Amino acid sequence: MEKQLLSARQFTIITLLHSIGTAILIVPASITKQLHQDAWIGATIGVLLSFLIVKLYTSLGNQTPHLTFVEANGKILGKYLGTLTSLGFITLAFFSASELLYFIGIFMQTEVMPETPTLSFAVLFTIILVFASFLGIEVFARSAEILFPIFSFIFIVFLICISPQINIENIQPIFETKTTSLITGILKFMSIFSFPLVMLLMIFPSAVNIPKAAQKGFYFGTLCGGIVLIIIIALSTLVIGPTNTSIETFPSYALAQRISIGNFFQRVEIVMAVMWIISIYIRTFLYFYASVIGIAQILNIKDPRPLILPLGMCMIALSQIVHPNIVHSNNYNQKIWPLYSGLFTVLLALLLLVIAKVRKIRSKTAGDHSNQQTEKSTLNSSETP
Repeated sequence: MEKQLLSARQFTIITLLHSIGTAILIVPASITKQLHQDAWIGATIGVLLSFLIVKLYTSLGNQTPHLTFVEANGKILGKYLGTLTSLGFITLAFFSASELLYFIGIFMQTEVMPETPTLSFAVLFTIILVFASFLGIEVFARSAEILFPIFSFIFIVFLICISPQINIENIQPIFETKTTSLITGILKFMSIFSFPLVMLLMIFPSAVNIPKAAQKGFYFGTLCGGIVLIIIIALSTLVIGPTNTSIETFPSYALAQRISIGNFFQRVEIVMAVMWIISIYIRTFLYFYASVIGIAQILNIKDPRPLILPLGMCMIALSQIVHPNIVHSNNYNQKIWPLYSGLFTVLLALLLLVIAKVRKIRSKTAGDHSNQQTEKSTLNSSETP
């Protein structure tokens, strides 16, 4: 399969939308339930601490610049232990992709089409993911470029329309949350916001034409995605209050339902849901892509495309049994996900970096890799009619 490369701009957009993901819809409720009116403070601290996670990922990526995360496991930990940890990582990615399909189905059934079974939405969304996977990461990046202006425009309109309903008293008094609750809330926020960024190591820096520029984009995309979430969390608290935000299943959607200008511009919440659909598409694709590429690399399959359709069908089936109901899903995200994801996204990445430093494992210098990728990109550009 021909090597595909992304530009630094494309990688930055993917990072931004991937960091938002499902968080734009579910994080306001979970963090407000923990931190109440101080939720925006916890989210701000969580975004700042997430730069340490990004630093970990970029350092590991630069240590093995032409390898994906799965390949780095095998090179650093050895064939057997590396395969074992890679399988754990792939299982996390595939399970998470299935869970996001569940979220799509339950959201559409609950808020938009109550008489339509969740399976229908899972099948339709999987068709998009499978088609995008067949076309490759380069085409996916171009689609992200197209969707990003739409996301930005809707978000700006959303801010303008909802800002008149802000009540500053809803975030008062501030700094009343206990330290233990604050720490717990921050960790849960980071588990949804920044832990999943490890999936980007399947394309960074091995599939980026200018790794140094993409590294800056890694930080910038994370910052912009964090700002979007902080604003959504703050608006949810300011407009509908911390109590109502904590009990809503989808607070940001309920927030959009409050938009009413002149009694003629209203009921636009489904348009606002497009923001979430765009961001969850980016995150679900990266989970699915990591699963497909990871399995192909473990099995030494040069062309992973024959795996796409079978894995897509398995993902649909798993999405129907991953959570029996929304209560089970919320409990999983609150209690199990932070530990489960942290094991394979933070601890494993930290272990790989430490061992690579100790054993002085460096597959190729970042500069050589950058020059090689730039030459390939220039060659491809010159060949394009």
